[in-house]
Amino acid sequence: MCSTLAKKMASSCWRPVRQYARMNKDNNTTNNKNEDSGGGSDGGDDDALLWCRDLEKHCFGELSFAVVQANEVLEDQSQVETGRDATFVGVYDGHGGPDASRFICDHLFRHLIRFAQQKGTISEEVLRSAYSATEDGFLSLVRRSCGIKPLIAAIGSCCLVGIIWKGTLYVANLGDSRAVVGYEGRSRKIVAEQLTTDHNASMEEVRQELQSLHPDDSHILVMKHGVWRIKGIIQVSRSIGDAYLKRPEFSLDPSFPRFQLPEPLRRPVLTSEPSICSRVLRPKDKFLIFASDGLWEHMTNQQAVDMVFNNPRAGIARRLIVSALNEAARKRQMRYDDLKKFERGVRRFIHDDITVVVIFIDHELLHKKTSIPELSIRGFTDTVGPSNFSILQGQPVS
Repeated sequence: MCSTLAKKMASSCWRPVRQYARMNKDNNTTNNKNEDSGGGSDGGDDDALLWCRDLEKHCFGELSFAVVQANEVLEDQSQVETGRDATFVGVYDGHGGPDASRFICDHLFRHLIRFAQQKGTISEEVLRSAYSATEDGFLSLVRRSCGIKPLIAAIGSCCLVGIIWKGTLYVANLGDSRAVVGYEGRSRKIVAEQLTTDHNASMEEVRQELQSLHPDDSHILVMKHGVWRIKGIIQVSRSIGDAYLKRPEFSLDPSFPRFQLPEPLRRPVLTSEPSICSRVLRPKDKFLIFASDGLWEHMTNQQAVDMVFNNPRAGIARRLIVSALNEAARKRQMRYDDLKKFERGVRRFIHDDITVVVIFIDHELLHKKTSIPELSIRGFTDTVGPSNFSILQGQPVS
């Protein structure tokens, strides 16, 4: 059993907590035209579906955060939690609806704190336990709700988490959101290193894994409209939710043909087991990019780190999103200014919801206590409550 002192140390690393306004266009304290942006030379300031916080502090440096909505209801949810000795980033890319991503945003971090207090540390085991508790909680919600909302069984979310604690970065991932580190290589050139694995059927190694796990299932992978899909339905192989692809009790009846399986589910075809890695941050590690797959669909890892490295910190998350949107528009033979005229919902035919969080690492702060301005600070006690953790959440009101 870990000591009381160790538990207090693990808990106190999140205190004091920086409290930011929600990324909410209807909240007077935060609108889509950031007052500190210093202009909009990248063309993003007048996009009614783009929200950003151009530059904020965290305990090891600075961060930039941006979200753009494409769906009728935003399915990306995200958060940054920063305390005295630790920083947490979560990017949750929902599909089928926002229920799963919102649930993760409300519960995963609190589970993480609970398990960290029990163990007296942050570890891969603590992360795995937090993911498992979040999955169990959402499946319980599905069980309680499916009688009145049967399609909740078909709602799921990718789940990408990064934690910096005691000079070590922990990353856990389900789905195809991605974490990339930009580090200084030879000749002071910036190099991109992907820290996560894309759990997507478009990847050969994912298809091989699925086939090895389901050797007797000829429909485990189906090519549909030029895209590999699991059971002909979904591309991601790991998620929170998607209950109907995990447990027979959640199978949907024939009135929902889009989610009909070619044969009854004999074993789960998706998993909620995250890929987890840890990395001691090195002096040459300059920044981290956490983003949903809507960014990576239009930009390579190297293009993203080059843009971050070669531009000012302020507004860099917004700049990345606008660059991706310019590319999405170009593929449709239009300009970004044309794209901005489309309403949410219609925009989804051109690009996905996109969330980007850029975490700059100032190494002189990694091993000493930092002073976060008192403005907007809210501490929390060992009794965790929902109001303590709404730090910087990408949840524009629909």
